[in-house]
Formats: sequence, C-alpha cells, structure tokens
Amino acid sequence: MSEQAAERGQAPGWRRRLVVAIPVIAFAVLAALLYGRLFSGNPSTLPSALIGRPAPDLTLPALEGLKRDGADVPGFSRAELADGQVTVVNVFGSWCGPCREEHPELMAIAGSGVRMYGLNYKDQPENARRFLGGLGNPFSRVGVDPNGRAAIEWGVYGVPETFVVDGKGRIAFKQVGPILDESARAKVLAEVEKAKAAK
Repeated sequence: MSEQAAERGQAPGWRRRLVVAIPVIAFAVLAALLYGRLFSGNPSTLPSALIGRPAPDLTLPALEGLKRDGADVPGFSRAELADGQVTVVNVFGSWCGPCREEHPELMAIAGSGVRMYGLNYKDQPENARRFLGGLGNPFSRVGVDPNGRAAIEWGVYGVPETFVVDGKGRIAFKQVGPILDESARAKVLAEVEKAKAAK
C-alpha cells in the first residue's frame, strides 16, 4: 500500500472525529456560559418597569377571618394606596421559608410607624392566619391573591418582595427577595423617607 493510499484511508476517520467533536465542544461552551449567567448578579437589583408608575388598579379581598385589635383586617385597592400616605406593600405566603425569616424585620418596620399592607400570595386562608397569628401581624390591611393574578400585575418575580408606594399610589421602590438584616431594613426605611420627601 502506497503512502498516498494510507493517508486517504486515515483522512475520513479524522474528518468524522472533527464533525462529532465540533458540536460537542460548542455545546460545552454554551452550557458553561449559560451556567455562569444563571448565578451572576444580584436578583434584588433587578429593575422593575413599574417604578414611577401607578400601582396596579386591583381590588384585593380581605384575608377571611383575620382580625387585629378585635376588628376585621380589610383588603386593599389602589384607592387606599393613593390616599396621600406612603405605604410598604409586602408580598408573602405562609409556605415561603424566606418570608418567615424576614418577618422580624417587617415587624420592626411596622414598629417604626410605617404603614404596611400585605399581599398574601397563593395561600390557604387558615395557613395565612396561623402564620400571622404566630409571628405577629405588621399589616394594617391584607389582600389575598389566591391564583397569583395580582402578583403578575405587580411584576412579582418571586416571594417575598416588598414595594414602597408613594402617597399618590405610584411604586417608588421594589425589593426583590427577603429583608434579612438591619441594613436591608434601613434601605427600605430610607426609600420610605425619600417617597415622603418627594411629595
């Protein structure tokens, strides 16, 4: 067998390996890029298209059977959010572990005199009542969102999320994820003060 014939016999095997290797290498590079992007960045800094815009025009019914100081806790709508007072709206669920972790910070925010409303997301009423009864209720109003439609209108990425709504009913700030420490609480309180000053 001549040298040329031997080279021709090896060439197709080398080409086949190259044809197989290129897609495998391309897939590995793409997978590495996507994996890297998945864990890059801080989700709490995600921008919201609703900042500066009116809160969604929704009427959220009250959490059935929830009482505060012996009176029923009402639900809320955009009308209550546009009554001239700055409000913190927190989206929570009794089934949400981070909601339980952030609850002491919400109690501290409410204890500082900030008006707080709760948006109870995809929860069972008895579970939500037990959650607030056991950990304390920082909310003067709690609206329920049993099917998640209101959360979509609010642009919620996941639970918990917290919004600062100015006295005209416009969303001034959005916190994605739990408020877990004093610095995160201070940031929310600073946004409340900024919204008050912007009147």
